[in-house]
Amino acid sequence: MSAVGAVFSCFCLRSGVWLLKPGMQKMSSFSLHTAARCAARDYYEVLVLGGGAGGIAMSARMKRRVGAENVAVVEPSKTHYYQPLWTLVGAGAKHLAASARPMGSVIPSGVAWIKSQVVALDPDNNSVWLENDTRVFYKYLIIALGISLHYEKIKGLPEGFNHPKIGSNYSAQTVEKTWRALQDFKEGNAIFTFPNTPVKCAGAPQKIMYLSDAYLRKTGKRSKANIMFNTSLGAIFAVKKYADALLEIIKDRNLAVNYKCNLIEVRADKQEAVFENLDKPGVTEVYQYEMLHVTPPMGPPAVLINSPVSDANGWVDVDKETLQHKTYPNVFGIGDCTNLPTSKTAAAVAAQSGVLDKTVSLIMNKKFPVTKYDGYTSCPLVTGYNKVILAEFDYNAQPLETFPIDQSKERRTMYHMKADMMPLLYWNALLKGYWGGPAPVRKLMHLSLK
Repeated sequence: MSAVGAVFSCFCLRSGVWLLKPGMQKMSSFSLHTAARCAARDYYEVLVLGGGAGGIAMSARMKRRVGAENVAVVEPSKTHYYQPLWTLVGAGAKHLAASARPMGSVIPSGVAWIKSQVVALDPDNNSVWLENDTRVFYKYLIIALGISLHYEKIKGLPEGFNHPKIGSNYSAQTVEKTWRALQDFKEGNAIFTFPNTPVKCAGAPQKIMYLSDAYLRKTGKRSKANIMFNTSLGAIFAVKKYADALLEIIKDRNLAVNYKCNLIEVRADKQEAVFENLDKPGVTEVYQYEMLHVTPPMGPPAVLINSPVSDANGWVDVDKETLQHKTYPNVFGIGDCTNLPTSKTAAAVAAQSGVLDKTVSLIMNKKFPVTKYDGYTSCPLVTGYNKVILAEFDYNAQPLETFPIDQSKERRTMYHMKADMMPLLYWNALLKGYWGGPAPVRKLMHLSLK
């Protein structure tokens, strides 16, 4: 048995308290950690699963809490992407390369990067299994595994992407195809879809529609285009204030919206898209397209389905205010992989990271979490090449706006914030664990109104 194996056979976590077997009482926590570090690195005080926005932000924060040598990130990908930029990449306003950086460059200095895939979680034994039967133990676990895309659940995809006219802003492999399809547009239907599943950045499927409309107007092709948004939802947006503003834009720009309309098949050789009517089971309709933007069905990562840490739907089961797991007190979740009842956006991750940092710190000090996450999320609704409606709201789908102005109006300043300022904030503040959302800014902005 390895040194770490011996250590872990001697203690376990029960309600946040380390219990030792007889004869081990004099061995300090420091000694235990030192023993683990001296052996093969199969133990970390904080283990972070996932190298996306939430995982990197939390690894930076945990480095400051417990030291870089006590933190590890499990992430197989070699590249880290700032995915909110892909809306603009798909519309030709930004280059894909601007959204990418080597994973090693964003993982905090000194924090271990375990380049492997998680294959199973064993929270009862404070460990996870990786590829090649590798087991890693932890004292605290932060799950930030994101959300999985399922193009394969649409018949005819992903092989349909081998044909022209189809793109998707949701993957690095397909986002540039959106721009090519838009440039190649001649005349006919331009169709934009929203699936019958949870999605990350729920505004993105319609953002590219508004940008496409603007591009076709600029190039003189708009009169030859029938632009439609086929969504599985029953409303254009979840927050009424912003929904009302979007519906006005849709009306003014002569865009068509078909509700409860879910893409189930693509016949790329015929440029046909098949949709099911969610209000009439078994009823389908075939649309011819000249351009098709696909938002794929999404779901929890496979490793979380039927996992002890997940709810019945496969999402990490955390308290919506503290982000602490409901069953395992030394397990936490952040971002798209959780069952938090709010939109899955980078802005939500930022706000969650600040709350989770304080939650973990208090748990480490054997105190109860007191900071509460209010569900804050943000969706910069890009409605043109220089226009954005900045939607910000909470768990109750009520506006929670940073600026003392009407954010439901299209503004050039908000576009520049989305296109230019937010990427800088992401790379230089969020990923380094210094940005926990705009709540402090909001308080300052609204002081004059009190």
